[in-house]
Amino acid sequence: MENKEKIQTKMPITWCPGCTNTAVLTALKKTIAKLIDEGARQEDFAMVTGIGCHGKIFDYTNISGIYGLHGRVIPTAFGIKLGNPKLKVLGFSGDGDAYAEGMEHFIHAFRYNADMTYIVHDNQTFSLTTGQATPTSNQGFKSKAEPLGNFSKAINPIALALAAGGTFIARCNSLDVNTTAEIFEQAIKHKGFAYIELMQNCIIFNNELPKLSKLMYNIETNKDKSKAEKLVKEWDYSTKQGKIPIGIIYQTQEPTLEEKCPQFKTNFPASD
Repeated sequence: MENKEKIQTKMPITWCPGCTNTAVLTALKKTIAKLIDEGARQEDFAMVTGIGCHGKIFDYTNISGIYGLHGRVIPTAFGIKLGNPKLKVLGFSGDGDAYAEGMEHFIHAFRYNADMTYIVHDNQTFSLTTGQATPTSNQGFKSKAEPLGNFSKAINPIALALAAGGTFIARCNSLDVNTTAEIFEQAIKHKGFAYIELMQNCIIFNNELPKLSKLMYNIETNKDKSKAEKLVKEWDYSTKQGKIPIGIIYQTQEPTLEEKCPQFKTNFPASD
């Protein structure tokens, strides 16, 4: 409890009452406190956030970090990791932030496989700018910007991550704090680029998570790629049909960027 209190800042929380970001913050504090209990130091953590409602998590978490530009969370976090590979770097994005402006970084991050964690708050809407459709909004999604409905099909970011060579791919229900905290912990401990998609709602512009939660089911950690290829296709973002697997959809071990590059071994020997 003491460590959880140290991680919380004194900034007043300004998310909408009932916003699921509050549950995400609770899960994050629980995770970091547990890791500190196990021997990590508070100064071992650093975070980067994008622009959007999710970004306020930086204000409420007492670890080092920076607000990034919209769509540029990954390269900023990547730069922090290059500067000090011993940090546990956490990146937080929204779905528009990650999958629209940030898509090029998203794809290549799996190739590099730097040892850091990337968490995407996916409520299928640009909520901070009054609810426009994002790349994961379902076909037909109506907003002030598209009153006739979104004509485009949604992308499947989980499938993209697997196709791009992801070594840790997970999905969480943001309403389930304990399971989310457990997956956060496993992601941070994973050696490589760990990607988590947080299924959320926006209580103002897209309040459908309670309904989607009925389609969710928990899975055990999966290390079989052929099974992962089936799991990533179960949920159709465009039609909102199918089941939604929650948990670590795929985990494997590949050489990290730090292990592949001799410069890291020279400048940051393991014995330090």
